[in-house]
Amino acid sequence: MKHILIIGIGAGDPDYLTVQAIKALNRADVFFVMDKGPAKEKLVALRKEICRRYIEDDDYRIVEATCPERVRDVSDYRASVDDLNADKQAVFERLIAEELADGECGAFLVWGDPALYDSTIRIVEAIARSGRHVLDFEVIPGISSIQALVAKHRTTLNSIGQALEITPARRLAEGFPERLDSVLVMLDAKNTYKRFVGEDMDIFWGAYVGTPDEILIGGRLAEVADEIEQVRAEARSRHGWIMDTYLLRRRVGE
Repeated sequence: MKHILIIGIGAGDPDYLTVQAIKALNRADVFFVMDKGPAKEKLVALRKEICRRYIEDDDYRIVEATCPERVRDVSDYRASVDDLNADKQAVFERLIAEELADGECGAFLVWGDPALYDSTIRIVEAIARSGRHVLDFEVIPGISSIQALVAKHRTTLNSIGQALEITPARRLAEGFPERLDSVLVMLDAKNTYKRFVGEDMDIFWGAYVGTPDEILIGGRLAEVADEIEQVRAEARSRHGWIMDTYLLRRRVGE
């Protein structure tokens, strides 16, 4: 039997690791790290720093593999994601077969929380269900980027008695959800929030939250929308990538 740990490592600050996550790190024999290229080498470096900082013994192994890239077919987003996950599954299966011996424990270190905008759970579950490997797996939750974002802005995710929607920006482009006052937006490469500058809203935006490169901007949407667009473009150009999210909230009762 092979054992897999899917460990949420938080949104960038090594101090975001939970006690449960640290205990899980110390159970693993092998850490599988997906390399997404030179532009995101800091993400690999952080995972290695977390291992160095929190693992008590040095007899663990780190195995790196090149992460497949998604073909960005805007005409069929779901199909492109399914294809990406199939490619990742092939890589994961190879790592489990070749780098993890029977009786050993392997771990995937997932940015943020494994249950939010990440497919590692789905992929490992599919591998276990296939029957090609005798394995079981556990999921260890982590502090997500949305939790870190609202903490940094000293606000809450939802208003009293109100629901919250977490959505990709491509759905926000269809319109602000009715009967909601708060929307948490992920994966916005087109500055979709600017469509709502004529409405009375606040925005709480953050990029690289929890890392040394962290950027935070918040305030009335009409007053900060252009600043966010400019800062975001400059940061993406400087780093070669960007991880950002924002909370968009109607101003009610003022």
